[in-house]
Amino acid sequence: MSAFEQQLKRMQHDKGFIAALDQSGGSTPKALLGYGIQESTYKGEDEMYGLIHAMRSRVMTDRSFNGDKILGVILFEKTLNAKVEGISTTEYLWKKNIVSFLKIDKGLEPKDKGVQLMKPIPSLAGVIQDVKSKGVFGTKMRSVIFENNTAGISNIVKQQFDFGRVIIENGLVPIIEPEVDIHAIDKKEIEESLNQAILAELKALSPDQKVMLKLTLPSVDNFYTELTKHPQVVRVVALSGGYDLEKATKLLTSNNGIIASFSRALLDGLRVDQTTEEFSGVLSKAIDTIYRASIT
Repeated sequence: MSAFEQQLKRMQHDKGFIAALDQSGGSTPKALLGYGIQESTYKGEDEMYGLIHAMRSRVMTDRSFNGDKILGVILFEKTLNAKVEGISTTEYLWKKNIVSFLKIDKGLEPKDKGVQLMKPIPSLAGVIQDVKSKGVFGTKMRSVIFENNTAGISNIVKQQFDFGRVIIENGLVPIIEPEVDIHAIDKKEIEESLNQAILAELKALSPDQKVMLKLTLPSVDNFYTELTKHPQVVRVVALSGGYDLEKATKLLTSNNGIIASFSRALLDGLRVDQTTEEFSGVLSKAIDTIYRASIT
């Protein structure tokens, strides 16, 4: 069995969750600030990315961060192409039985028809072929829905699946992420429209075309059950969407068949000045909490 086949089997059937360590250039200063590093203490992108990689390396090398509870990690490109303990990030993670995903979107377009579409992704096929050779299993791309505008929601889902087909054709599994803003007044109605749009796109896939879905935790418990059981869906995972760890895990336990793919809810509480023991304790507690919610 190839490494890809092993990883596919693991993502389909094993217990655990996906950690999101994919903050990009725009969100990195905020992530560093949450970690206790002020923006005034570093200069330029190189220093900023060096600091965020050091933080991520500290997380990935922690004894609690292993394949017993973590199925996969979503990585930012610079993290993917860097090294952890002297070896490539993807190789290091797979030694821990953790599958690697790459964040591939290049940011969002201005809001239109109640949504923000993704910006174009140049040379997508070439990017996929390159990262596939580095041991990456899948990709992740995010767009955002703010209003129940059916035209906007249709556009966002179509764009996600159009990119997704290119990714599939080049040998990887895409994570489709049309995030619903948790503060949307008509969040429940948005989710109804989104569900129908996703089901229509899934119906158009051939039997050998597989995707993953990363969705905001729904207003109605178990609303996405049909998606979790769909033959073209490897796994449905949930984003924390701005909820704190307690709220996100509470909602997750009410949605059978969905596992976590948290970023903020995983990393909250970690600080640069913590001792190894303090850092590991906070991280271990968050991992245990998210894991329990993912397998309930």
